[in-house]
Amino acid sequence: MTRQFLMGGLLALLAMPLWAAECSVDIEASDRIAFDTDLIEVDRSCREFTVHLHHTGRLEHTRMGHNWVLARAGEQQAVANAGLLGGLGHSFVRPGDARVIASTRLLGGGESDSVTFPVSLLEDGEDYRFFCSFPGHAPLMRGTLRLAD
Repeated sequence: MTRQFLMGGLLALLAMPLWAAECSVDIEASDRIAFDTDLIEVDRSCREFTVHLHHTGRLEHTRMGHNWVLARAGEQQAVANAGLLGGLGHSFVRPGDARVIASTRLLGGGESDSVTFPVSLLEDGEDYRFFCSFPGHAPLMRGTLRLAD
């Protein structure tokens, strides 16, 4: 009986990662001006969420740079426009822009970057927009991020 109890406990411990919330996502961006996903659902049980961005293309960041920027859905265009003022030196994200929840640096082909942000910054029932703020990319490279159970 004790042996069965111990085996059951061991199996439960081994299965725990299966029950754990997924608190990160891997995203790829290419020279085709596209992310490989247009929806990210963040488990509300996560304390923090991490986005790992990988530029799978070949072109350098000055010609076909990609980043990942998160803002409220209704603020995407204004944030992208303000990012132009930030320029290449700031990865086309205006420094100090409070509307930006999280962003990676601008990547060239073969490069990767990650950003982690507190899930507490997200509100229930609110849709958020992630996008690339490189000039001209935001209308094509965007998606929705939202809280999920």
